Amino acid sequence: MLILGLILFGMLIGALAQLILGRKSGRIDWTMAIVAGLVGSFVGGLLASLINGDGLELRPSGIIGSIVGAIIVTAIWRFAGGRSKA
Repeated sequence: MLILGLILFGMLIGALAQLILGRKSGRIDWTMAIVAGLVGSFVGGLLASLINGDGLELRPSGIIGSIVGAIIVTAIWRFAGGRSKA
């Protein structure tokens, strides 16, 4: 149940990041949403740890850190995808 909850949370956070950055095709890319949400949660947790002075320890970051991390991951994904097609 916990794993299913984490995947669902990651999917929602990733979809929210796409909505904040704007959708290219008018639809949400659910694969990107799941990956960006899950990876973004770890990125956000790492940034929160560095800001708090805890070092490079991975910790759960909460909703705001997850959203910020997912936005960063989604932006990098889109930038890398745009460069490889050009």
